[in-house]
Parts: sequence; structure tokens; C-alpha cells
Amino acid sequence: MITAAQIKLIHSLARKKDRDEAGLFVVEGEKLVAEALHSGWPVEYVFRKEEIGEKTMERISLLSSPSPVLALVRQPSQPASVPILRGLSLALDGIRDPGNLGTILRIADWFGVSAVYASPDTVDRFNPKVVQATMGAIFRVPFYSVEIPSFCSSVLSAGGHVYGTFLDGENLYQKDLSCGTDSPAVIVIGNEANGISAATEAQVSDRLFIPPYPADDPGSESLNAAVATAITVAEFRRRLL
Repeated sequence: MITAAQIKLIHSLARKKDRDEAGLFVVEGEKLVAEALHSGWPVEYVFRKEEIGEKTMERISLLSSPSPVLALVRQPSQPASVPILRGLSLALDGIRDPGNLGTILRIADWFGVSAVYASPDTVDRFNPKVVQATMGAIFRVPFYSVEIPSFCSSVLSAGGHVYGTFLDGENLYQKDLSCGTDSPAVIVIGNEANGISAATEAQVSDRLFIPPYPADDPGSESLNAAVATAITVAEFRRRLL
């Protein structure tokens, strides 16, 4: 069974403010709920269509097409001191589109990225659209909220490299890359409309450019943030093969 108070709670979790206050987020779909149950993250409630009825499931679902199961999962807390991890990491500088963030987390999961660090103005990773787009990667990729410029400065102080993509950067496929085997390597992904902020750009040690084909006829003005992430991370990983 499900109570009126629980229905009200689920609806409230569509809003970031209420997610933060409750410390919970919504997970929908058989695959995602199974991922949540196996993740070790505390799962507070699981509601199944066969137990509460189809009409009630339609009422509580935050999706346009309700799934057969919905769970409420407790958000993990962030450590007081955010670690700078060895290996290859991503720094998200104002990613606003939920689909992009979810896809970037899937990319990070696929390529074994050490962690994702996100600016406070990046879309909330517990946004229902982000959660759906991750396809379970949200439970596997370490994620930290940080001030990106100061974080990048700390990476440089630790002897690491901070990479960013720019139109005036060096060709990604021709440049020597530090892939994080000996020191931290961070790839900054900028805002969809404005790119990497000026404060973060000042901390970028290596400027990269993803060349179009053919080189003299680029066609589109730019690449989608998630697509650029996939191309860049794939090249870093290719260097280790």
C-alpha cells in the first residue's frame, strides 16, 4: 500500500529544494531500481504496480510513461574534504541540460573515469531526467560538487594537468596527453551555450581542439557537450591501449 503522505512526498521530489530537504530522490524503471538495490545506497521505499495498482502508479510517476516500479533512494553525503583522485577525471563547468549530465555520467562509467566534479550551477544529478539518462551510472561514478576554478588550481598544485577544449586549442589527435597514470588528469567540460568560464579557463594548462572533417569545412558551429566529452575521453583512453 501507499499513503497520501508518501504520494505527496514523491511529487515534491520533482523539485531540487524538496529533494535537498528530504535527502531523497526518485528512481523509476525495473533496470534502474535493480541497480539501486544492488548499489549499497539506502533504498527507503519500493512501490510496484502490481501492489499499488496501475492508476496509483500513473499518479505517482514523474515520467510521461509510468514504469512498473518506483523507488525512493537516499542521497549519499559528500565528504568534508573532496579528494583529488589519481587517473582521469571530468570537471563540469556549468552543465545545465539534464540529458547531457546523464549521458556524461554514462560516458564516465563506460570509460572508467575516476570521478566527476561538478560546479554548483551544474544541473542537480538527482533531477529525475538526469537519473533516467544515466541508465544506472549514477550509482557507480564518484561525484563531487566543487568550485571548479579552485579545484583545477589544486589539481595543478598536485602536479596534474587540466585540459579543456577550445577553437584555438591544439589538435586533440596530435597533442601529447597525460592520461592520469602518473598524476591527476582532468578534462573540463564547459557550459552548453557559453563554454568554459573565464575563471576556469585561467586554470586550464592544456588547450585542446577537436578537429572537424574536412578541416576547411566544419559545418556545425560546435559539438554537443556530451558528444565532445565522449570524443575527448575516448582519445585519452585510446592512448593507453
